Amino acid sequence: MSHWTVSFVFLTVIAGIFGFGGIESGFEGIAQLFFFIFFILTTITVIIGRITISH
Repeated sequence: MSHWTVSFVFLTVIAGIFGFGGIESGFEGIAQLFFFIFFILTTITVIIGRITISH
């Protein structure tokens, strides 16, 4: 699960740079959307990774 978390954090940072940094104005809206999607996926993977299933 930590592999997915690291991947989503990396993608969140990249999308944030392009979406909020003003680097590419044509794709700014799409990059901001991807930022929020990857941020949500990062949060979900962190929560799932912390949940321990005890039998």
